[in-house]
Amino acid sequence: MGCCESTFLRRPDSLHKTNHHHHLYSSNTNTNRLTQTNNGPSSPSNAGKDSLAGGAAGCPDFSEFSLAELKAATNNFSSDFIVSECGEKAPNVVYKGRLQNDNNRRWIAIKKFTRLAWPDPKQFADEARGVGNLRHKRVANLIGYCCDGDERLLVAEYMPNDTLAKHLFHWENQTIEWAMRLRVALYIAEALDYCSSEGRPLYHDLNAYRVLFDENGDPRLSCFGLMKNSRDGKSYSTNLAYTPPEYLRNGRVTPESVIFSFGTVLLDLLSGKHIPPSHALDMIRGKNILLLMDSHLEGHFSSEEATVVFDLASQCLQYEPRERPNTKDLVTTLAPLQNKPDVPSYVMLGIPKHEEGPPTPQQPLSPMGDACSRMDLTAIHQILVMTHYKDDEGTNELSFQEWTQQMRDMLEARKRGDVAFRDKEFKTAIDCYSQFIDVGTMVSPTVYARRSLCYLLCDQPDAALRDAMQAQCVYPDWSTAFYMQAVALAKLEMQKDAADMLNEAAALEEKRQRGGRGS
Repeated sequence: MGCCESTFLRRPDSLHKTNHHHHLYSSNTNTNRLTQTNNGPSSPSNAGKDSLAGGAAGCPDFSEFSLAELKAATNNFSSDFIVSECGEKAPNVVYKGRLQNDNNRRWIAIKKFTRLAWPDPKQFADEARGVGNLRHKRVANLIGYCCDGDERLLVAEYMPNDTLAKHLFHWENQTIEWAMRLRVALYIAEALDYCSSEGRPLYHDLNAYRVLFDENGDPRLSCFGLMKNSRDGKSYSTNLAYTPPEYLRNGRVTPESVIFSFGTVLLDLLSGKHIPPSHALDMIRGKNILLLMDSHLEGHFSSEEATVVFDLASQCLQYEPRERPNTKDLVTTLAPLQNKPDVPSYVMLGIPKHEEGPPTPQQPLSPMGDACSRMDLTAIHQILVMTHYKDDEGTNELSFQEWTQQMRDMLEARKRGDVAFRDKEFKTAIDCYSQFIDVGTMVSPTVYARRSLCYLLCDQPDAALRDAMQAQCVYPDWSTAFYMQAVALAKLEMQKDAADMLNEAAALEEKRQRGGRGS
């Protein structure tokens, strides 16, 4: 499709669609192994049980996977795909991967158990199915399992935004603000209450590493803790100081043991540190809760709310199990403390907003196509830096007379733009590339593509789309111009148009591989 005949030029009003809703997986059961179920509301303010219990929006049905499928999804369980906190040293390694027959190319999490952890395949499958029956928006849900020879694997929804432990104990840019900590406490309490109400009250080794953040920054409880690491294995792998006292006595996990562990997570949220419960309680015998509070909050919290949370933690950590609250008590106590119900979790976490990429075309994608299909602006940036200006060859025919001082100034502006682009100073790059473009003596599709990406990174998708279309006008068969249009259209929530563009770009690349010209 030539840019000047593009439907996007004829429909400027469609560039401002904002209210589309996109689902996690396709519901087309003929083309996609992962079928969508249970479309429920997702607003953080919709915390009622009715909206939560069936609210695992877009979660696929539970199914059995072959080992070959999971090997293909993880590049034969490559170490590059490991997401476990302890890497390959973990007793049961967790990988991320992508199923080859999932048209939407969504990530999944795969827990690979040590050999013979579950000798009886039927027992493992039965346990997995029991957990797989659960569907809740506060849980990273189990979507499948694999029993193949000695291999035992679980497959779950992948949560891309790290663990509570990472955000609390090992953060880089900002700590979790107080309102978000209260939300974490409530959401995990709701997850535990749901599991308990569905007959799965036992959770093994609940800690900050079991709390995961989804694509929207919402906290979820890992489903992996609903099964033990092995048939006869321990239920707690953490230091004994964090283990429920009754477990030390008889080695059994009870619903009350889970409440004790939840109390340790509350202490983590209060202190920003993983400190033993006995030590935390000793610190504030005199009721001076400020001694316990995370100093990185810099006083930005309500002492009244903190006192409620600490009192709840103290109740959870009672030595006698019968004196601890139940899961409904947890929710009842924490729900009234929520004070930013309309602020999305990703804002409070300080992470980028999740945006749906266009569906993957049928043709195999190049690295550029793959990055665009994933809306990975960082990867696109790296590719454009590496490509430099090799695709501009032949787009300009300059005479000797045109090498004027103005021409030298224009090229100097482009050079400054290139330096800023490389250094990720995108606003400066926009200014410099605009100087180059405004002179008009020389046209460069690469400059338009680079400025398009800068606009995307500065949250200006309309301007990004215009530049990508200009790049296509300069170089009509350049796949990069189509790819950049696909990303801009996806940012504008025009998914069908974005998918069409992605397909055209992939077709151009296929043509190039057969001897045509394109990138």
